[in-house]
Amino acid sequence: MITRVPRSSWDETHFGKMGSYYINRTFFFDVHPPLGKMLVGLAGYLSGYDGTFLFQKPGDKYEHHSYLGMRGFCAFLGALLIPFAYLTVLELSQSLPAALLTAALLTFDTGCLTLSQYILLDPILMFFIMAAMLSMVKYNSCANRPFSAPWWLWLSLTGVNLAGALGVKFVGLFIILQVGWNTLSDLWHLFGDLSLSMVTVGKHLTARVLCLIVLPLALYTATYAVHFMVLNKSGPGDGFFSSAFQARLSGNNLHNASIPEHLAYGSVITVKSARMAVGYLHSHGHLYPEGIGAHQQQVTTYLHKDYNNLWIIKKHNTNSDLLDPSLPVEFVRHGDIIRLEHKETSRNLHSHYHEAPLTRKHYQVTGYGINGTGDSNDFWRIEVVNRKFGNRIKVLRSRIRLIHLVTGCVLGSSGKVLPKWGWEQLEVTCTPYLKETLNSIWNVEDHINPKLPNISLDVLQPSFPEIMLEAHMVMIRGNSGLKPKDNEFTSKPWHWPINYQGLRFSGINDTDFRVYLLGNPVVWWLNLLSIALYLLSGSIFAVAVQRGARLPAEVEGLSQVLLQGGGQLLLGWMIHYFPFFLMGRILYFHHYFPAMLFSSMLTGLLWDTLLRLCAWSLASFSLAGHVHALGILSLLLGIAYSFYLFHPLAYGMVGPLAQDPRSPMAGLRWLESWDF
Repeated sequence: MITRVPRSSWDETHFGKMGSYYINRTFFFDVHPPLGKMLVGLAGYLSGYDGTFLFQKPGDKYEHHSYLGMRGFCAFLGALLIPFAYLTVLELSQSLPAALLTAALLTFDTGCLTLSQYILLDPILMFFIMAAMLSMVKYNSCANRPFSAPWWLWLSLTGVNLAGALGVKFVGLFIILQVGWNTLSDLWHLFGDLSLSMVTVGKHLTARVLCLIVLPLALYTATYAVHFMVLNKSGPGDGFFSSAFQARLSGNNLHNASIPEHLAYGSVITVKSARMAVGYLHSHGHLYPEGIGAHQQQVTTYLHKDYNNLWIIKKHNTNSDLLDPSLPVEFVRHGDIIRLEHKETSRNLHSHYHEAPLTRKHYQVTGYGINGTGDSNDFWRIEVVNRKFGNRIKVLRSRIRLIHLVTGCVLGSSGKVLPKWGWEQLEVTCTPYLKETLNSIWNVEDHINPKLPNISLDVLQPSFPEIMLEAHMVMIRGNSGLKPKDNEFTSKPWHWPINYQGLRFSGINDTDFRVYLLGNPVVWWLNLLSIALYLLSGSIFAVAVQRGARLPAEVEGLSQVLLQGGGQLLLGWMIHYFPFFLMGRILYFHHYFPAMLFSSMLTGLLWDTLLRLCAWSLASFSLAGHVHALGILSLLLGIAYSFYLFHPLAYGMVGPLAQDPRSPMAGLRWLESWDF
């Protein structure tokens, strides 16, 4: 008997940690909207979890920490996918066997089971997608009773679930597109119904605007209001956001802070990029590698608070201690020539004609000199955007540019991630292109100068619309910059429908308890075959109907189910799958699962319809009445048996890997790319 010690698994280290942040009210940054993580945190809080587990890496023991509430919540929502799919197919096909077959496909899929038993966003996202789909087909079924209580209920629930899907991940936009297309088609049909007055059509339009646009937007906005209200303490996400945003976070050095208003020589400062999610001008003792420009100290941008973000602003032609109380205060003014000396290493911000490490035709930026003594390539002219020469420079509020005096280039961050030699921080360059862009605009954030009076920063706190807009800009940029973790398999969209390669959830070698995310191959390959068969059979029926062929009543009814109900499901699969081919971000196998739900529903509807057509065509034979029942039963038994074979993938394996002939899973490694 296997004795299993509860451990964290794969992305639980990500989303479980974020649940902890909500419980501790600690601000963090994530590339996804907040609703899913908030619900995970709420489930943990209600089940007695105190938010103290560190979630550092997969495989960490949970020990005494109460993690079951969060896992149980995700499992509960994952389990609801089955009745939602059942009811959706039942509504579209009016066939109990079709709905049962669909439910079986999802019940016996090892992939859906694996995703649903851990602290992940996927079961939450799929719950809202399926709930929105079910609500949509339900309100479509009420079309003959417009403005009745059930009609309003399902229309409103569709809007609520759309907000939920988008509030968990931005791919929730795909179900919004599907509902939007259905709504436009519905309104176009109503507009062409001459028995309806324009007032009635206007009422239909207003109802859909209120329930499918206004209501979801209000709920989506409300999730952010709660998000910002709960996360009011400084945390690891601060550096991704602007200085003004950070001023609202308790514990941040800018919260309720008082700092000198105008920049002066001798001040210790941090310089932050105006481009969101770029961070602070940063340096450290590591040098650029041989062959990467000059072998001098690296200068980067870094998203987190750090002593290596501190710089001393000095005159270009003197190295005296400007904080000496006996010397008068000299303010830095627009147009001054300055040096920036890195406080921790005493090297100056420097540029020259060597090419930048990643961006062609840009110049390299380095740290150079000894104890503040360098050369003329350390001189920069500080300019305030849209200001006159001689004006003082305000902390936080002045948007500044640094022009290199020798080369004439402008200091900026390309936003490109450096390789491991650069600690995967962001590249800083000096660009010869002088056009004003956010890449080359900075502001002074921290400002330490004991010779100057302080002012309060409360006046800088942004409004809620400004906070929400900034959060979305940072998330969009974060999504585009996602990179794989060490030893992590990524995949391509064409891999997904064929179940080409899975994903390790926990364990690597034969002594580990291993869970492997892979779809039940019988289910997935049946789904893939069903899509091909649907395209063929659907095309035949569509051509027949278009050409005015006279079909028997029963066949005509089945063709309508196939074309209308199946068409909705095929559209759902396409909308949730094909956009991934256009995405530049990193992709994983689990991104396909929303599309897999639609292909499973299409499979259930298609095979029920085809078997009914077979039974009808064999009506003259004695066994014709049993063809449909035998076909459905065979499919159910085959799917169930395949789950019996592959269930260890979801529930856990120990012992030799499948590549080893001694492994009990050796005979089930049907593709070489499966590495369980």
